Amino acid sequence: MKFFASGGSIFANKKELPFSSPTRETWIVVGGGICLGVAGILLTLPGLGTAVSIVLLVGVWATLWWQNARLANWQPKARWQVALRDVSVPFVFGVTLLLLWELAVLKFEISPVILPPPSAIATRLFAAHNMLWQDFVQTFIKGALTGYTMGVAAAFAVALVADRSDFLRRGLLPVGNFMAALPIIGTAPILVMWFGFDWHSKAAVVVVMVFFPVLVNTVEGLRASAPMQRDLMQTYGAGYGQTLWKLRVPAAMPFVFTGLKIATTLALIGAIVAEFFGSPIKGMGFRISTEVGRLALDMVWAEIVVAALAGSAFYGAIALLERVVTFWHPSQRARG
Repeated sequence: MKFFASGGSIFANKKELPFSSPTRETWIVVGGGICLGVAGILLTLPGLGTAVSIVLLVGVWATLWWQNARLANWQPKARWQVALRDVSVPFVFGVTLLLLWELAVLKFEISPVILPPPSAIATRLFAAHNMLWQDFVQTFIKGALTGYTMGVAAAFAVALVADRSDFLRRGLLPVGNFMAALPIIGTAPILVMWFGFDWHSKAAVVVVMVFFPVLVNTVEGLRASAPMQRDLMQTYGAGYGQTLWKLRVPAAMPFVFTGLKIATTLALIGAIVAEFFGSPIKGMGFRISTEVGRLALDMVWAEIVVAALAGSAFYGAIALLERVVTFWHPSQRARG
């Protein structure tokens, strides 16, 4: 009876099932990889019908999706295993999209003018790396990053001034919301004409785009501290400056970093779009607009890849800095 009771308890708890061992998971991954390899070889064979190709592509997608779902549902205990899972899931998802993209373009013979395969884009990335680096420096380093730094610094300084004046704060916030809603298509040509065709005009566009989101979030963040906390600082005899830097600015950091993260995407978008309206013979926006006219879509996609990597790295750096600065905030403690 004890044997049957223990057997029933084993099958009642799925975590103790013998076929949920890591060995089975490994064989699932290996078997799925073999099936994907066979399907990929079949898709490259000439004379394969359209219906069969579609079925194979759907099978490849379903297999990779299923494997990624099992990986996402993995509940490891070690911290390095958790980090490995968090990195592997988006990586496998991205590889799945690239693989399906490559196979679909090759099998259905899609024109590279419409959609180049990822292999052609990767080839262009390596072949034109010097040109891409010059465009990156012109657009991201000189235009986006310089304008971002200037805009954030100006927004924080104006927020501190507005914090001392109710009139200025009530007047700036509506204007800031209005300016943030202005389309970049309308403001970029004006600023290009004002500041010239070099990177200075692109930095000016970025300043305008990042200034008001950071300003609005900083002003609201400076009001985030509770009245009881401010009264306690006054009880201790703290002046305005001590209360500001020891209480209100630290309490405003979650709001400030929200504005900073929003501004990271706006900065790169503003710098690239501004180059459509005039720039020297280098820059991401200039290269995209020029290569589209030449039907060199592989170069356009290469520029898009560089911009995506730069924007993601920029956003990730700000998010990492946020975790360091606002480690005390509940949202950061919840992430472990």
